[in-house]
Amino acid sequence: MIKVKAPGKLYIAGEYAVVENGYPAVLVALDQFVYVSIEKSASLGSIVSKQYEENSIYWRREGQELVFDNRDNPFHYILAAIKLTEEYARSLGKVLDCYHLKIDSQLDSPDGKKYGLGSSAAVTVATVKALCAYYDLKPTKEILFKLAAIAHFEVQGNGSLGDVAASVYGGWLAYHSLNRDWLILARQKYSLKQLLAMDWPDLSIEELTPPKDLTLLIGWTGSPASTSHLVDAVGLSKAEKQAKYQEFLKASKSCLTNMIAGFKTNSPAEILTQVKVNRDLLVKLASFSGLNIETPLLKTLIETATDLGGAAKTSGAGGGDCGIALLTDTNQVSTLINRWQATGIEPLAFNIYKE
Repeated sequence: MIKVKAPGKLYIAGEYAVVENGYPAVLVALDQFVYVSIEKSASLGSIVSKQYEENSIYWRREGQELVFDNRDNPFHYILAAIKLTEEYARSLGKVLDCYHLKIDSQLDSPDGKKYGLGSSAAVTVATVKALCAYYDLKPTKEILFKLAAIAHFEVQGNGSLGDVAASVYGGWLAYHSLNRDWLILARQKYSLKQLLAMDWPDLSIEELTPPKDLTLLIGWTGSPASTSHLVDAVGLSKAEKQAKYQEFLKASKSCLTNMIAGFKTNSPAEILTQVKVNRDLLVKLASFSGLNIETPLLKTLIETATDLGGAAKTSGAGGGDCGIALLTDTNQVSTLINRWQATGIEPLAFNIYKE
């Protein structure tokens, strides 16, 4: 049996702007995983998830195609990852097989709480990774990212794919989003093998080393948010309030450029400064877009950390889920955790994950 894992992620900065081609963001991968195991089957394949046991689906092989018996299922990202990775395997001369695929996730809590850690990206990456191992394809991280990015994008249809990058590369990342309009056209024009070998316009993935005295804390508000819905709403505002949106993009790029420079020059003070700048930019974006990015509890999370000399902001789309805080004074960590808990914010004891 082959078993692989892919980590979840959190955005540190650059949300919303990163959905535009070439705009930067900073993310981290966390030590909470989606696990995928795969083993050969004689004739009938299956996809089983511990989180969706009642919706396990079965399929059979008809020539080169997967034929599914269940028409309505929650496994869209898994299915897209299977089909795309098998397309890649066929292009390398591999003979397709039947197998049992099992999925287990730590990205939601045992009692069903959704933390907003990018589970769809992680399960896509883990599925691609497992099948690459099963078919002995030995992809580089770049190829793994591209396969998972195509599969994820073809299901979701929006988003930056930064969460896919975090699940592939791990650690701290500076990510510049690819040109997805180009990807749609390129997918039609080029073979998958050609597409994977090409440079993708605007895409940049760079691993970062954080300053040693920088501590990341994560707080969960207990309220899940819909990333796709919020991103769509900003897209509508982009069309209606073009000048303000362009001003936001320009300021976000400047902020993230300075933040990434702070990582490269080992300057925690610069990183904290730019986290505060990015928070202010998101507040302005929410104001002219009519969105509730910073909920009252997220605002409490942020202000509590700021009062202790740190910097904090929403993470990802906002509207619920998690907020992040960065501290340089380790003596304040336990104080912040206690204050969060006193206001109904759940500290998440997750660590940065890097293979």
